[in-house]
Amino acid sequence: MNSKTTSRMARLATAALLMACVLSANALPPAEGRVILTLSGRVAEKNTSNAAVFDLAMLEKLPQRSFTTLTPWYQQSVKFTGPLLRDVLAAAGAAGSVLKAVALNDYQTSIPIDDLTKHDVILAHRMNDSLIPIQTKGPLFIVYPYDSKKELQSSLYYERSAWQLKSLTVE
Repeated sequence: MNSKTTSRMARLATAALLMACVLSANALPPAEGRVILTLSGRVAEKNTSNAAVFDLAMLEKLPQRSFTTLTPWYQQSVKFTGPLLRDVLAAAGAAGSVLKAVALNDYQTSIPIDDLTKHDVILAHRMNDSLIPIQTKGPLFIVYPYDSKKELQSSLYYERSAWQLKSLTVE
């Protein structure tokens, strides 16, 4: 091997090592607490053998959004807080056209991924600044900003709002 080849191989090895470091820095960390969301299907960043799983701390590390809105499930307006659902998908490198949501009670709904770019849909983990217990639709609740647009105040969007969410599959 000549010195040019050795030098080139060394540069390639260094570049590969740097790329591995960058990728591992952006990789989804493992869940350390109780898993409250499993994201499977078309997911690039998995932290288990077949899915991206999140505990509450991981969701809280994402940028948080809050809005107050009326819903068909409560008589008063409720303040919901959590990351944008599109940010959760981005954290796991998820890409697809449809999300299949499944709740703890096995309720299932389909959400077009386009909804997440058109509307600021959040994955709420707090209602009125308190964690959402299972008994009151927690620990996670997919919520649209119903009061922001008249079109969101319909059964179509209410049915896409899964509470007691346990998993999402990206198709």
